[in-house]
Formats: sequence, structure tokens, C-alpha cells
Amino acid sequence: MNRLSAFGLFAVTAMLVCYALENQSRWFTLAFAFACTLGSVYGFLQGAWPFGFVEAVWSVAAARRWWRSGQPNREA
Repeated sequence: MNRLSAFGLFAVTAMLVCYALENQSRWFTLAFAFACTLGSVYGFLQGAWPFGFVEAVWSVAAARRWWRSGQPNREA
């Protein structure tokens, strides 16, 4: 296993663990967003730009979920 493969394994494992624990704390959602960013970097580095792009989108979506989870509920 080369360093790039090890990095990818770490990124995807971190994504899985953080996603599974998102209901425990909103900070796992932020960690998931960061892990998705790592997955995106891995995708682009290995030359799989569609994977890198999709992971970047997931990262933005997760960061937005984290941000909104800290905002007061504005239901009228």
C-alpha cells in the first residue's frame, strides 16, 4: 500500500465513522465535512476528478448542516 492509498483509506474511514456518529454531537458533522474534504483531495490526487468533485459537494453540504445546527430555530 502506497501513501496515497493509505491517505484515501484514512479519509474514507474517517468519513464513515463521523457519519455514523453525527447524531451524537454536531461536531461530528463538522468532522464529517472535514473528512469529505480529505476524500475530495484524495480523489483529485489519484486522478478521479468526478469522485473529488462529489466529495467537495458533500463537504459543503455537511458544513452547511453543521452551521445551521448551531443557529436558533426560526419557526414561527
